[in-house]
Amino acid sequence: MAEEKGGAVDQSVVLGGLSTSALLAELQRRSDCQDAPHRRYIFIGPPGSGKGTHAPRLSTAACGLCHLSTGDILRSVVASGSDLGKKLKTTMDSGGLVDDPTMIEVVKTGIAGPTCKKGFILDGFPRTVEQASKLDEMLAEQKVKLDAVVNFKIDDSVLTERIVGRRVHPASGRSYHVKFAPPKVDGKDDVTGEPLVHRTDDTEAALQKRLGKFHSETKPVIGYYGSKGILKTIEADKPMKAVWAQIERELALARK
Repeated sequence: MAEEKGGAVDQSVVLGGLSTSALLAELQRRSDCQDAPHRRYIFIGPPGSGKGTHAPRLSTAACGLCHLSTGDILRSVVASGSDLGKKLKTTMDSGGLVDDPTMIEVVKTGIAGPTCKKGFILDGFPRTVEQASKLDEMLAEQKVKLDAVVNFKIDDSVLTERIVGRRVHPASGRSYHVKFAPPKVDGKDDVTGEPLVHRTDDTEAALQKRLGKFHSETKPVIGYYGSKGILKTIEADKPMKAVWAQIERELALARK
């Protein structure tokens, strides 16, 4: 039973692992989220720019948007064993590139999933202007549109240290860094305690190849969305808290 202090109930009393005040705050958050509008975002930037770090945080702040990483979607569809999954597996196992119509179908499948009922954050797609155009067509067919595209602006020189020290929780996509954002327990995910992995493409040599692709194919996408008036550019070389503050500020309309 809650103890009284000076005739008032002690609000720090723990109920089911939560204090009364925390429980009330969570109930209020859930109530607010019931009426929250659907939101659709794209995170664009080079590898190591912070997209994977801030997408889960925005997902929570925006009342449960799903974070759709292209790689995660592809692996999920392959694991499903569907006809599309079998087609993708054949292509990927042979080292081939997934064509644009198939990628659009994959993204469409991901967006239609039950976890995306409040909206989504696309990370890693579109990679080209052609893909961006196809995505617009697909969303137009569904009579919806993007709310904002967040451009993580950062110099190439900053990325090497970030990439080489990155560690990832494969199941959730949560991202850590051995120096800048270490987990509470070395090598373990903060939430599940499961092992973190150092991905095979998180090396300096692999980074240079990926950056070349980004500058030649993906950077023009920034101009494409800039011309549509929905581009929000943040300085991604800042400390993590400062980057998140920029995201909050740029997407303030989404939080009204």
